[in-house]
Amino acid sequence: MTALFFAGCSWVPRSSPTQKQVHHYTKSPANKAALDYKLLPVTPEIADILSSEIRPLISTLDKNQLRTSLNDHIGAGDILGITIFELGNGLFSSSDRSLAGTSSSGESAVGGAPRISAQNLPPTQVEGDGTIMVPYVGRMNVLGKTPSQVATIIQDHLKDKSQDPQVMVRIQNDIGNTVIVSGEILHPGRVVLSLANEHLSDVIAIAGGAKYPPKDSQVELVRKDKIGVTDLATLENHPEEDIRADPGDRIRVIYQPRTFTAFGAVGQTQQRNEIQFGTANLSLAGAIARIGGPSDSRADGNAVYLIRYENADVCRRLGVPVKVGMQSAPVVYEIDMLNPTQYFLAQRIPMKDHDSILIADASTNSIFKVNMIIGALFGQAASIAVMAR
Repeated sequence: MTALFFAGCSWVPRSSPTQKQVHHYTKSPANKAALDYKLLPVTPEIADILSSEIRPLISTLDKNQLRTSLNDHIGAGDILGITIFELGNGLFSSSDRSLAGTSSSGESAVGGAPRISAQNLPPTQVEGDGTIMVPYVGRMNVLGKTPSQVATIIQDHLKDKSQDPQVMVRIQNDIGNTVIVSGEILHPGRVVLSLANEHLSDVIAIAGGAKYPPKDSQVELVRKDKIGVTDLATLENHPEEDIRADPGDRIRVIYQPRTFTAFGAVGQTQQRNEIQFGTANLSLAGAIARIGGPSDSRADGNAVYLIRYENADVCRRLGVPVKVGMQSAPVVYEIDMLNPTQYFLAQRIPMKDHDSILIADASTNSIFKVNMIIGALFGQAASIAVMAR
């Protein structure tokens, strides 16, 4: 009976491998031929590397954050309002546009001051090539210029044709200085930028804000031919990441709650193996706590594993090779939760979206399972007899 008992330990079903099995498979030819993942015990040096990892930052899309604002520059599609002021009988003057009453001699009826007239030109749209047409000036390129610069150019062209002309230019319908905001926000659409230099979180707020909590709202920024991704909580908690919005930016807010998966001898029975972070920043220690830690009756507290793909930069710092043509490599970190030092290290390691945690079965767990099977088949007395031997 005793031989049967110990022989049975090899076929008893398990919820996860033991520490010995994990180490064995790591060194096996099967792993070398497949993923060839690396198993690394967590050390203070590894915790330093993982805690200082720089995530793909959205701020890298803004190479010059000290640049002069371009939010008042004219772009293609803008509608311009142009007002021309003249003295006396000018090119654009008319009796109903006069700013003061006039006499038959062309002078003001009050005090003999010269008549001042103001003429609003029809709304003028900037063409796709960046030009507009102004009477007595001709076609002129205004793309990238400010309204005051365009006013000065028009005024210079009219000096020889009108008496002391003064010109005002304003952007009536701003198209060039806008960003498009879409996705899971209350009021998607076009947001006009101002000289206040709105940041990404400002633009999202102007558009009504995200429909879901910041930690679950992914922000995707498309700027020219570059794409940056972060979450709204990062923009709110890290001002250096909340870069200025640029004209032409496209901002998309996506509902994407970050999750990790848990397998094996977890302390808390989970209806689902996929667990949401529930916070903007979640440490490995916090993730283990969320699943109830290692099970008292089934788990090997010496063998808790964090499984993830690390990017090439982290792999280089860890000394883990990355296959040619790949941007990441699989890494398994081993944590000994029976060592108090490891608790402190686990608090420093940040969790990433789609991480996995595996808690290994204890080697003695199979003995208890066989005992339960024998007890079910032959009764409690047989189980006691087997254990006594």
